[in-house]
Amino acid sequence: MPAPAKSARSAAARPAAPDPRQLRHQALADTRRQLVLDAARSAFFELGMEKASIREIAQRAGYTPGAIYSYFASKEAVYGALLGESLDRLVAAVQQQAKAQERGAPRLHAAARAFFDFYRDNPRDLDLGFYLFQGMKPRGLTPELNEALNGRLLESLQPCQTALEHLGMPAAQALQEVTALFAHAVGLLVLSHTGRIRLFRQASDELFQRYLDQLVARTPATPVPTPPQSAKPPAKVSRK
Repeated sequence: MPAPAKSARSAAARPAAPDPRQLRHQALADTRRQLVLDAARSAFFELGMEKASIREIAQRAGYTPGAIYSYFASKEAVYGALLGESLDRLVAAVQQQAKAQERGAPRLHAAARAFFDFYRDNPRDLDLGFYLFQGMKPRGLTPELNEALNGRLLESLQPCQTALEHLGMPAAQALQEVTALFAHAVGLLVLSHTGRIRLFRQASDELFQRYLDQLVARTPATPVPTPPQSAKPPAKVSRK
């Protein structure tokens, strides 16, 4: 009789099959949530964060205002979800380019260029990110969400800081340089996005590349060597 008992225990240990009705319900909820986000994105870009209301977002999504609150507690929560998606794509783009290059200067160039190119090629994401870049805290954006969004932004810059440290730069100095790099990139992006760069008859891509070259020139000449893996000590040979 022990065999059936073991079989019963094995069956109980197996996870239950997903309920098809729950899967359909979740898929429908995800689709509706995405419709709300798409409507909010267009409203934010056309009207601005301050003028875009829940009523406007609901109208564009084809829902009642009350239906929006089934998915988001406030307009600021909708904004947080949109910005979170944008930052996820930014982090993925930076990490993909950084990992494809050798450590040190090549990886620094790749990571910094990926950050700059992402916002250059996606100006609406730049507009969306300005609420975060400028430190604006709309009502309803919880401290936890604000901290999480800032964390994702810092994560997109981490490959640059790591590359600088590998080039021999102390961590504190590397952080200062990454802060300056971020400020320089955003400044050039704004000039390019608004067309003000034409006032100086300059190209933002070339100016950013020159800044990167100067940044690399400020780092120590020799990259920090990778610590060797610890090897096991040779076995002692007993002598009799």
